[in-house]
Amino acid sequence: MWTDLPDRQPAAGEIRVKVLASGVCRTDLHVLDGELPDPKSPIIPGHEIVGRIDAIGAGVKGLSIGERVGIPWLGRTCGVCPFCRRHQENICDDPLFTGYTRDGGFATETIAVARFAFPLGELGSDVSLAPLLCAGLIGWRSLVIAGEGKKVGLYGFGAAAHIIAQVAKWRGRSVYGFRRPGDIATQAFARSLGATWAGGSDEMPPEPLDAAIIFSTVGDLVPSALKAVRKGGRVVCAGIHMSKIPSFAYELLWEERQFVSVANLTRQDGIDFLRQVPKMGIVTRTTSYPLEQANKALADLRAGRFEGAAVLVPGRLPVAEQGRNVAVWGALLWYADVVPSGRAGREKFAALKVQQIIVLRKAA
Repeated sequence: MWTDLPDRQPAAGEIRVKVLASGVCRTDLHVLDGELPDPKSPIIPGHEIVGRIDAIGAGVKGLSIGERVGIPWLGRTCGVCPFCRRHQENICDDPLFTGYTRDGGFATETIAVARFAFPLGELGSDVSLAPLLCAGLIGWRSLVIAGEGKKVGLYGFGAAAHIIAQVAKWRGRSVYGFRRPGDIATQAFARSLGATWAGGSDEMPPEPLDAAIIFSTVGDLVPSALKAVRKGGRVVCAGIHMSKIPSFAYELLWEERQFVSVANLTRQDGIDFLRQVPKMGIVTRTTSYPLEQANKALADLRAGRFEGAAVLVPGRLPVAEQGRNVAVWGALLWYADVVPSGRAGREKFAALKVQQIIVLRKAA
């Protein structure tokens, strides 16, 4: 369904960006499936945005019209809460998140707070850079928190892991890739990126790991990862949402093993990571979709039908729609009162959501 959207102008401190590419992330599914609390509704998803500035609000400095920028998940922080004052803006008390609590990049244009946009320069294609803005950034933060150990396990080998496997190799680490049992193709994909070993998530690595990063949303993997790391090793949960973690014997945590989570990112994370990307030689594996096929991209992500990352490309709209302010909206709360109870009901509702609740709108 196509309807009109009003033209939007950047307020003071904001920029308007013509979207060139927008990555499709599992967090978008969490938002649209109602697994994250208090979303903006309706919402334009998308928080891995590459585009060019075409309008600048009052007071913006250091950015210019036509400059290519990246817009990440962290869309704004308050700057005054205890966490912001301690340089922990990733856990700000009053944040806004792109594609969740402020509109994102499944569109031909978007508005962003200028201080939270990253200049990208001209190296690399728009599509190849888009996954770096969440999968890459949260993977980078997770790898830093995992510590300096040489043997790193990656559980769930999707968009983030396929980037961070390359970063870890560049930093002289050995990578051990874990994927769902029987997924031979993805295990081979991990080995093609330089993984020392790849196997099922029900297997133990050939030697104890110094650290493990869980990108998967499956809570059952936590005990498995703790079992796989050495004494004093660290398990890092990198996702924003995870299924229930089962109880496990204390002996898996004993001997100073650590179990921590990663939340969001800081702007310094982005600066540190993106500054090194040209030296790392990262090659992102991407599958591109026209903007109007956002539903298909989300469904393919849910079903695991591609390796690496999916990216929406607004420039591939039908000729009649090119140049218009087109957006994909997720009307999360329209059906919130009819979500069936129980796991089977939620799974059925999630499938309906991708097919029916996302609508396309356009401006005249």
